[in-house]
Amino acid sequence: MPQPLSGRVALVTGASRGLGAAAAVRLAAAGAHVVLLARTVGGLEETDDAVRAGGGEATLCPLDLAAPGDLERAVAALGARFGRLDIMASCAAALGALGPAHQIVDETWRRALDTNLTAAMRLIRVADPLLRLAPAGRAVFVAGYPAGRAYWGPYAASKAALEALVLAWAAETARTALRVNLVDPGPMRTRLRAAAYPGEDPAVLPTPDRAADLIVRLASPGCAAHGQMLEP
Repeated sequence: MPQPLSGRVALVTGASRGLGAAAAVRLAAAGAHVVLLARTVGGLEETDDAVRAGGGEATLCPLDLAAPGDLERAVAALGARFGRLDIMASCAAALGALGPAHQIVDETWRRALDTNLTAAMRLIRVADPLLRLAPAGRAVFVAGYPAGRAYWGPYAASKAALEALVLAWAAETARTALRVNLVDPGPMRTRLRAAAYPGEDPAVLPTPDRAADLIVRLASPGCAAHGQMLEP
């Protein structure tokens, strides 16, 4: 079976479950060595098991993206080990508490922005030099947000800002070999979706696999897409 990502190194955040886990498994099946990053050790081990069951290879990196300094040290270690980074898939997300905008508490606001936006800024800052060392660096961010929908203020605001940040980076890297894109996966059968819509039947929702396949296509050296928001 052809492996278009053979020999490449891919960092996947939010890799303990949902879209992050699905993307990691798909990237590994395509030949990449995946670095699995998330807070939950048990979830990372489950993703690692799935990667290895498919014949892939993974490195586990348990850390909290919101903890200052931890991400920088982890990516520095990644650079020292591999010498470059070919693929970065930013899939981590925090829903936060849904509620009226006038009742948002600081902790809910901080957690949403720290995970959905500030962590992405730090990823860009520390991964940019390593991605530029790759012959065909690829960065993919999961965005999409319910603009104007009641009670979704912190999540929607953080994801809207994420989209603006990533598109700015894409404009700045347009004349390089690095390709930067966004994915709007739409509704998926994930824990985050279940938390937002507890009464919804998950069986009517697609699994994250289609969106994960799109991430793999965007991670391909032959993909020319840049600065786009794409849907599965």
